[in-house]
Amino acid sequence: MKIFASMASMAVLASTLTVTASAQKLQERVDASTGILHEIANVPDKGIPDGIAKKARCVIVVPSFKKGAFIVGAEYGQGLATCYVAHKGWSAPAFIRMSGASFGLQAGGEGTDLVLVGVSRESGDKLLKEKIKLGGDIAVAAGPVGRDSKAETAVLANAGFLTYSRNKGLFAGVDLSGDEVNKNSKDTVAYYGKELPYETILNGAVPTPAGAKGFIREVTRVFGGTER
Repeated sequence: MKIFASMASMAVLASTLTVTASAQKLQERVDASTGILHEIANVPDKGIPDGIAKKARCVIVVPSFKKGAFIVGAEYGQGLATCYVAHKGWSAPAFIRMSGASFGLQAGGEGTDLVLVGVSRESGDKLLKEKIKLGGDIAVAAGPVGRDSKAETAVLANAGFLTYSRNKGLFAGVDLSGDEVNKNSKDTVAYYGKELPYETILNGAVPTPAGAKGFIREVTRVFGGTER
């Protein structure tokens, strides 16, 4: 009996350590996403135009989106999503995955930070689904850069998401057509300690954890906190 009790205790300890390690890794992802937005906020002349920032309804940040080294290269990244809720501000973050396939010559192991700005009501609705395909389930376009830059009226009218990349200090619009955004329920559970529906999180019904408050502050700093 003592042996079984000891084994059970070790299993519980191992499980606890695994959860702790996972939560720490997720916090590092939150911190990396916060850092990306902080840098964008500090270079507004080369960042997201004010006109687009004010229209943002949902924001996705993916640190170090990876590309493979082959002519047909796999793409994969993990990040955070938050949506603006009237009279509440930006929601607590939900965890997402991005994946796709890119064509053309690429540098092996290249990591690029991505920022996706949802500029339509549809962008928030689509994020509640299990999976969305950019350019398929919802329109997507490379976003313009620079505080005073103006996107073409047709682009803003038709796009659900405007997409950006940051690599080696250079911030620019990027075409992510064909890539997919998936819910990452496992990481969401690990970070919040329990299962929470994406709708509950992105609709502002979940308090922002202490570790994610810096991320939400930076989102508010870049995209504002006024009513849409």
